Amino acid sequence: MSSFYDLTFDELRDMLAGRGQPGYRAQQLYEWAYKRLAGDYRDMTVLPAALRASLANELPLDVLTPVREIETDDGDTVKVLYRTADGQTIETVLMYYADRATVCVSCQVGCAVGCSFCATGMGGLQRNLTTGEMVAQVIDMARRARRRGRPLTNIVMMGMGEPFHNYAAVMKMVAILHDARGMQVGARRITLSTSGVVPFIDRLASEPFQVNLAISIHAADDALRSELVPLNRRWPLDELLGAVRRYIRQTGRRVSFEYALIADVNDRDDDAWNLARRLRGLLCHVNLIPLNPTPAAPYQRPSADRIARFERILVEAGIPTTVRYSRGVEIAAACGQLRAQHAPVTAQPPLMGENHG
Repeated sequence: MSSFYDLTFDELRDMLAGRGQPGYRAQQLYEWAYKRLAGDYRDMTVLPAALRASLANELPLDVLTPVREIETDDGDTVKVLYRTADGQTIETVLMYYADRATVCVSCQVGCAVGCSFCATGMGGLQRNLTTGEMVAQVIDMARRARRRGRPLTNIVMMGMGEPFHNYAAVMKMVAILHDARGMQVGARRITLSTSGVVPFIDRLASEPFQVNLAISIHAADDALRSELVPLNRRWPLDELLGAVRRYIRQTGRRVSFEYALIADVNDRDDDAWNLARRLRGLLCHVNLIPLNPTPAAPYQRPSADRIARFERILVEAGIPTTVRYSRGVEIAAACGQLRAQHAPVTAQPPLMGENHG
């Protein structure tokens, strides 16, 4: 069943027109759903009661059910486990900063990429999320932020799943949330993250929305990256970085590279120098993310000294770099961890050197 959040403004207007409703009804609904963040049609008192009843039956607003919620002691990171209508579970994280409130959205139930350090990929892929299920995550977190007196300002597609494996639904989500008649989230406040699906990097460069692009790179040589990110066997680093160069030339926008630092795996001086050589000359920024360990994988976070040295090598090589510690380590806020706790994944942890794609 479709939900209200699956429809663009034009789709909603056309559907209502087919039922004999005046054109302004679509604007009223978008106002209540995306600006007032109403969670029930009964609250939309400007609408006729009969229309509210039919919409509640045919286009529900409550497509996700929270089943577990945890937050850090300071309350600055909140993670919610939702159940979908077909009984799947997904995660969403809300993070408060001094100048912004960011929601980290999931786009799939599980993930097919199979990154060896990621709890999500260990359970495999069950299905793509619908546009409505993604939008619903944002709306629910916007309500939570509003109750705290904060506006939701940023959206990052860095939750469960590979956004470019669900590209059409993700881009429709961007269109809905960007619409000035609704939530009006600026495209530059939306970040899409990919593990390196090259054809869709090229496609994104031609989209009308100036969203941010983040690349999960995690290694600077193909052998190691193929172990950590099996997708690299399909699109190795030369192809990936070629697509990034085309993207930058076409859009003029800076690309972020996400690099999960893993002790004794990809945190050596040579790894840092190799990364610097790969990225030299690109309009880019590197986010070093010390690993948020998961019990299902054998990897650990590097020491503070090792993290600082890796950062220093990149900076001295002229690569803009920031260390970003994962938020909510104590509440299993890394991708897939809370879901794994709710329904534990029973899988042998991958070993370096084995083919574990």
